[in-house]
Amino acid sequence: MAIKKRSPSFSDLSSWVDSLQSQGLYYFTRDQALNTLLTSDTAFNKAAARLAIKKRIVRVHRGFFIIIPLEYTASGILPAEWFIADLMSYLGKPYYVGLLSAATLHGAAHQQPQEFHVITTAPLRKIRVRNLIIHFFTKKNIAAIPTAQVKVQTGFIPLSTPEATALDLVSYAKAIGGLDRALTVLQELGEAMDGKKLVAAAVAEGNLAYAQRLGWLLEKAGFLMIAGKLAKWVAERRPLPAKLEPSLSTRGCKKNDRWSLLINAQVESDL
Repeated sequence: MAIKKRSPSFSDLSSWVDSLQSQGLYYFTRDQALNTLLTSDTAFNKAAARLAIKKRIVRVHRGFFIIIPLEYTASGILPAEWFIADLMSYLGKPYYVGLLSAATLHGAAHQQPQEFHVITTAPLRKIRVRNLIIHFFTKKNIAAIPTAQVKVQTGFIPLSTPEATALDLVSYAKAIGGLDRALTVLQELGEAMDGKKLVAAAVAEGNLAYAQRLGWLLEKAGFLMIAGKLAKWVAERRPLPAKLEPSLSTRGCKKNDRWSLLINAQVESDL
C-alpha cells in the first residue's frame, strides 16, 4: 500500500505517524520519514527512539518501521499479516505466506504456530521482535506454486493453496517439527483439499519424493479419496523408492508399494 506524498504541515515524526495511521497505513520507512519531515538522521533517531519507548512504533527491519495502534499497545507488535506485504515490497522479494501460517489461515488451527512462515526466493534472517518471529524459507520455483489472495486487515496477501501448503509441510517437515507435526496439521488441512488441485500442485512443485511422502501421510490422515488421484499420478511416473524420513536409515524397513515409499519411521499424530 503506497504512502501518500508528503505534506508541509507535518512538523514532527509523531504527527506524521498519526496521519499515516488515519489513512489505514501501519508502516513507514526511514527514507520516507527523512524526505517527508526534512529532518536530520540524528533528529529522526531521537524522535523514533521516543516513539519506540511509548510503544507507538517498532523497527522490524533495517529502515522499516511499523505503527502500533492503541489496541495493540499491550503486546507492542502487530500481527505479521498486517505488514508482511509492505515489508516484502520494501525488500524487493517475491513471497507467499506458507506452511503452518498458511494452514492456520486455511482453518487448520489446532496447533497455533509460534512463528509466521514466509516462503521467498533468497535467504533472509529470522525477524524477532517482541513476541513475534517471522521465519523465512527459500524456494527457487516460487512463481509456479499455486497461491490465492487472502484479505487481511491492511489489504491482500498471497497464501499457498491448501494443496501447495500440504506439499510444503512435507518438504520443510524438519523445520516445522517433523512428520508427526505435518500429519497432525494434515488431519485438519485435508478438509480443504481437492484431489485434482493436489496433482496440479505436485506438478508445480516438481519433486516426486515429496508427492510420495504426502500421499502416504494423507492416507494415514484418513483422506483416501483425495490421495487417490495423486497415487495414480505418482504411479504413472514409476518412481524409484523414496525414504519416508530422508535423514534415517532404511535398514530393515518395509516398503509401501502404492507410494513406492520406504517406511523407515513411525509417524503419529498429536490429535
